[in-house]
Amino acid sequence: MRDWDDAYANSAHIPGSDKLPALWAERATAYRAGLKDFRADIAYGSGERQRLDLILPDGDSKGLVVFVHGGYWMRFDKSTWTDLAEGARHHGWTVALPSYTLTPAARISDITAEITAAIAKAAALVAGPIRLAGHSAGGHLVTRMLCDDGRLEPSVFNRIAATLSISGLHDLRPLLKTRMNETLRMTMEEATLESAALHLPRGHAPVTAWVGGNERPEFIRQSDLMANVWTGFDVPTRLVVDPGLNHFTVIDALNDPSSQITARLIGLD
Repeated sequence: MRDWDDAYANSAHIPGSDKLPALWAERATAYRAGLKDFRADIAYGSGERQRLDLILPDGDSKGLVVFVHGGYWMRFDKSTWTDLAEGARHHGWTVALPSYTLTPAARISDITAEITAAIAKAAALVAGPIRLAGHSAGGHLVTRMLCDDGRLEPSVFNRIAATLSISGLHDLRPLLKTRMNETLRMTMEEATLESAALHLPRGHAPVTAWVGGNERPEFIRQSDLMANVWTGFDVPTRLVVDPGLNHFTVIDALNDPSSQITARLIGLD
């Protein structure tokens, strides 16, 4: 039988991955120190982690980019990833980075509701089109915003111009077979409900599933699944396999205004 724990074990297959969280935090802290307009800890709910940061461009804002972090819904927060806003910010976009309550304090369905609230709050603060992006578990969360049971108000949902799911998880049922589920506490019912690939799309805005070519095969399969299934419902989808990149390096170029992934995020390609 397949080893599903190994299928999702990114760190075990990336040498030196134990040193990366400290590096990410250091990089994000240095970036925040140099920002001209950074607005921290804007509440979108009453919970301790229901806060978002806004990174504003130098001039007028072209619209809103929301980036939702990963960590298997169990770890990290917004402060680790601030520098990933630079690619979009450089081109005139306001970037929102929300934190959310982690499992096991919240169920994944609760986190989906929190991200819905975070996007609504950011949308109330920033005018213009909205472009969603998320990494890993964050990829799950942004694609859930597009499903037929989504709770975003039409006035917000209709502003979504495109979504970029980076190494996203779109069918959660295999995670029921992992040790992680001792923390996630998913049932088959919740895993099915929370799987974007098992839903009809609510609209027709483009969706890109972006994944590193050196990632675990399960993440490439999950990305291909999302792009494949929703194509059948007339959503313009695209699968991008970025050669040579792993589950962690695949997001690095979001801080580069000239990168292909930044161009895809803000609609320049």
